[in-house]
Amino acid sequence: MGTRKTEQPPLWVATSDLPSSPGHPFYTKLNAILDAEGFDRFAEDQCRRFYAPTMGRPSLEPGRYFRLLLVGYFEGLDAERGIAWRAADSLAVRRFVRLSLEEAAPDHSTISRTRRLIDVDTHRTIFTWVQQRLVAAGLLNGRTIAIDATTLEANAAMRSIVRRDTGESYQAFLTRLAETSGIETPTREALARLDRQRKKKKTSNKDWMNPHDPDAKVTKMKDGRTHLAHKAEHAVDLETGAIVAVILQGADQGDTTTLGETATAAADQIEDAQVDVDEPQALEEIIGDKGYHSNQSMVDLEAVGIRSYIAEPDRGRRDWSKQPDAQAPVYRNRRRMRGPRGRRLMRQRGERIERSFAHLYDTGGMRRTHLRGHQNILKRLLIHAGGFNLGLLIRSILGVGTPRGLQGRLAAVLAAVSALIAVALHRFTEIRSVRRVIAVTRGWVTVPTTLVVNSSAAATCTTGS
Repeated sequence: MGTRKTEQPPLWVATSDLPSSPGHPFYTKLNAILDAEGFDRFAEDQCRRFYAPTMGRPSLEPGRYFRLLLVGYFEGLDAERGIAWRAADSLAVRRFVRLSLEEAAPDHSTISRTRRLIDVDTHRTIFTWVQQRLVAAGLLNGRTIAIDATTLEANAAMRSIVRRDTGESYQAFLTRLAETSGIETPTREALARLDRQRKKKKTSNKDWMNPHDPDAKVTKMKDGRTHLAHKAEHAVDLETGAIVAVILQGADQGDTTTLGETATAAADQIEDAQVDVDEPQALEEIIGDKGYHSNQSMVDLEAVGIRSYIAEPDRGRRDWSKQPDAQAPVYRNRRRMRGPRGRRLMRQRGERIERSFAHLYDTGGMRRTHLRGHQNILKRLLIHAGGFNLGLLIRSILGVGTPRGLQGRLAAVLAAVSALIAVALHRFTEIRSVRRVIAVTRGWVTVPTTLVVNSSAAATCTTGS
């Protein structure tokens, strides 16, 4: 038995004696793809203007920085502190981000500072670079896209909101209402009861804001809670499921208001992604749910030559005397939606676009943001969307699109093999038992007095004999 010895660090350690990792198969393949396409050289060329020409504080290389953000998506890490910890803890991740064992992992403050220095357009350029790889692999067409939006919980609390005109906090606002109603020294319970009972209860974004994150808007979340949030809108290629565009807007903006901006961004991204294609495919069709339907939306989409497959809410009998120009586009959209292709596209929309939401925000860790301001959040969203598209490329090669998916597939294969072995052993045991019972019934062998034979099995074998 070994005993504990004095933990004195060695003075010299050979690099050959340091522990090494063969790397995760998923990350190894992803690194091979990035290296073959010259990702690090491209990222350095795009980010060169953000680095000082003279040597100062040791910087974080652009290729390593974007790889760290990809680790945040693939590992489901919501905060940059978690990304830095994961890079320092995992040998496989260190190998992916090109960190040697004697090299310290970047601190979370270094990651945050690099993100603040590199602008949104550069992050969008990296996202476009990934789309170009999809186009080369035949995984991005861009002819038919689906659009939908979801809410992201902001890194700001409702109790911190203040009035836009006076700067009065919500707590002071309730205290003033309580004093006006006759309560001289209101308690927290009295203020909460007054807030629940007051008739005109509306926290409007026109009157209230959060001083720490003005971009966060008061809205109702999917689970019914009222919270400060942002609105993320996706445009997804309906044929392959690739993300075409990601837009971040205020949560108080309606879908019909943001449809034009998202459609324009999607058309621009499709054009940029097919810059090396001889005959590029332009955007032709847009699919959306009832929230995107309005007379003006139908008119605008038809004016730019885009066919709409947008579900129409039940508004009863329509009066077209005030907007006669919208009648024909609305009726054409209605006719397309009632056809078999329209119904098929709506089913595909629910599958493709909800999958992107689940991967980016639920398993990807961005449902609740740890950043403030649309610019900072959009940088992370663009790289997460690029990671999602890289997952499609890896899935076409390995059959899985995430490291956990590859681990789950290996576990499923092992479980299937174990189940087959168990069934074979059980079947072999049953055959031996039946043969033993037949031998005992026909008197071929003698049975000890301590041996108990299954009466039902023996009766079955006797009848069969």
